[in-house]
Amino acid sequence: MKQYRLEEFGGCGDNLFDNSDVFRRAFEAIAEGGTLVIGPGVYRTGPLHLKATGCTVRFEEGATLSFIAEAERYRPVYTRWEGVDCWALHPLFLITDSHDLTIEGPGLLDGNGSWWWKEQRYKKDHQSGPESAIERELAALNPSYKSQSGGGGGRPIQFLRPPLVQLYKSSHIVINGLKLTNSPFWTLHPLYSSHLLIEQVTIENPSDAPNTDGIDIESCAHVVVRGCTVTVGDDGIALKSGSGQSGIESGVATTDVLIEECTVHHAHGGAVIGSETAAGFANITVRNCLFDGTDRGIRIKTRRGRGGRIRDLTFTDLTMRNNYCALAINMYYRCGSNDEEEFSLDERPLLDTTPSIERVHIERCHATRSRASAAFIVGLPEAPIKDLVVKDCSFGIASEHLVDIDESEMYAGLPRIEERGMRLRNVHLQLEKVTVDGVEEPLVVEEGVVLGPQ
Repeated sequence: MKQYRLEEFGGCGDNLFDNSDVFRRAFEAIAEGGTLVIGPGVYRTGPLHLKATGCTVRFEEGATLSFIAEAERYRPVYTRWEGVDCWALHPLFLITDSHDLTIEGPGLLDGNGSWWWKEQRYKKDHQSGPESAIERELAALNPSYKSQSGGGGGRPIQFLRPPLVQLYKSSHIVINGLKLTNSPFWTLHPLYSSHLLIEQVTIENPSDAPNTDGIDIESCAHVVVRGCTVTVGDDGIALKSGSGQSGIESGVATTDVLIEECTVHHAHGGAVIGSETAAGFANITVRNCLFDGTDRGIRIKTRRGRGGRIRDLTFTDLTMRNNYCALAINMYYRCGSNDEEEFSLDERPLLDTTPSIERVHIERCHATRSRASAAFIVGLPEAPIKDLVVKDCSFGIASEHLVDIDESEMYAGLPRIEERGMRLRNVHLQLEKVTVDGVEEPLVVEEGVVLGPQ
């Protein structure tokens, strides 16, 4: 296999030169096999697009890609954005239709997200619809955008920020040893792909950077995430499968995923399912991880209108500490919807957009110093959570620095409670050797609860 160095194509790592055309030429050279080595330096670049088979891109120690923060450079591509197949801004580094590909470090990909985050915050407060040229272009490409579901990222404005790295319709991909930072939006986004290994990857975004999830595995199969460290401004390691009618029509579930030996620090959730759940999930395992300082540890979130059958999930040997809530299974997730009907406490008809959750096994998971509550487990009256087993687990509430109980989860429509134990509503579950410390009422049992052995 032939090996190239980036400087052979004119690469310059002085943090001044624009290497966009350099990478285009280099990627063309390895499209059908070969290795591209990127040496030390800071390589400024616009959007990158790699389509290759049987090749390796290797970042040496001290090699940094620095992506230029100019929205007009990132021309619209057809992709999926917050669960809806649509046109959005070109990912900073897009890998499409690639097979037997390895991207390896050590090396750094810097999305220079601060400009994007500032723009997003301003637009959220000052715009009600598309205004800039690129927003109007995206609105024209997505004529039904006003009726498309969202997760809170700002779809009505059509400022559809790019992820840092997206794998699209690719297979047998290895991403190893890289550091990804300052993403404009989601950081590492495998989509419609299979047989992936994401190993020893470090992801860091500021805690207040909007919608900067760490890893979002969406409509993928046979994925291993191992030994990664994540500190971000939204969910840490999340699984998704499309949102609402768009995701149902695409019909590609996320299945056969293993997440192990990972550490998630600041994030909205450690290991997360949803809220884009339309095509469903099956055979998901999360084990031997540490979720330290995340708002939630284990987190499953969906609502009416999202759709999807969520089943056969296993969480074992997890350590969770300093969370708001260690275990959250929430079918009243509020973000991205103002439809009061989606949050009704009354039973509603079962539709193809009604989600379901069943066969969830949680064992040998231990949480300490939770600051809002021990657990938030709330299903729908027409679709209660079924076959939930929590076994050999312990939950402990902090003795100081408590936060409001409503910080346990992002929900709408539910009555407020005042107890910090395990909130249970519309769930069929079995508790075996489960302890809840630091509260007077370990279980807060509401309507629709069927309890097995305790």
